[in-house]
Amino acid sequence: MSKKVRLSGIAYESLVNGPGIRRVFFSQGCRHDCEGCFNPETHDFNGGEDRDMDELIKEVKDNPMLKGITFSGGDPFERAEEFAYMAKNFKDQGLNIWSYTGYTYEFIMNSLDSRPDWKEFLKYIDILVDGRFDQDKMDDTIRFRGSSNQRIIDVQESRNTGVVIVLHD
Repeated sequence: MSKKVRLSGIAYESLVNGPGIRRVFFSQGCRHDCEGCFNPETHDFNGGEDRDMDELIKEVKDNPMLKGITFSGGDPFERAEEFAYMAKNFKDQGLNIWSYTGYTYEFIMNSLDSRPDWKEFLKYIDILVDGRFDQDKMDDTIRFRGSSNQRIIDVQESRNTGVVIVLHD
């Protein structure tokens, strides 16, 4: 039986969703409804299409140019169980993992007891760009974020130290 994930799309070789050449998986489904979102077509949980995760993993493995994976959206944390499965496989391939989310890191950490899928997904994420897009704080001069309230967080170092480690670019 194949494992499926609902995606709104894929960017096969992106340079703008994290460092290096990356494969970007756009999750289908988002609850945040941020005003000015640049991917509003990803909000409907019934949109997009189901894709076979093992085929997606194999396609990444077959592309030696890729340096990392980015989960974007929609909100990847709405499909954390599926993305955790994929992320584990990508980490086994030695790839760097980024994820975007409209949730804050603190909210995610405070929800782990009730969301084991989030806990599993976090195990494989190197960098988390957190927070809702805020149109009033939109800034075209910052890298990897749409608005200045969003943070680029070193997830594993933050988990190890118990302090949110925000990276600056």
